[in-house]
Amino acid sequence: MKSKMTNDKSQITKRDMNRIYDLEQRTYLFAKNCRFFVKALPKSLSNIEDGRQLIRSSGSVGANYIEANEKLGDNDLTMRLKIARKEAKEAEYWLRLLKDLNANCGA
Repeated sequence: MKSKMTNDKSQITKRDMNRIYDLEQRTYLFAKNCRFFVKALPKSLSNIEDGRQLIRSSGSVGANYIEANEKLGDNDLTMRLKIARKEAKEAEYWLRLLKDLNANCGA
């Protein structure tokens, strides 16, 4: 049974690993999709303000991840990754709020 598990793992190619874990590309697409989402929302004061917050936090995820890759040391890497995670959680909050407040608009 153990050898079967090893064989399954060995079938994951380098291409698959790059596709799965290319966080620079994934964070870029996340920020891009958040912008498309905000652009499609009806114009209201709350959507504009909450949308700005979503745009800022979604873009910050990728920016901090890229900076983490250019680390000055292990502490810098850890700090940047923690900031990216914090910004991702904030973006999730704004997304949830906007989706809930615009549920009747098809958002």
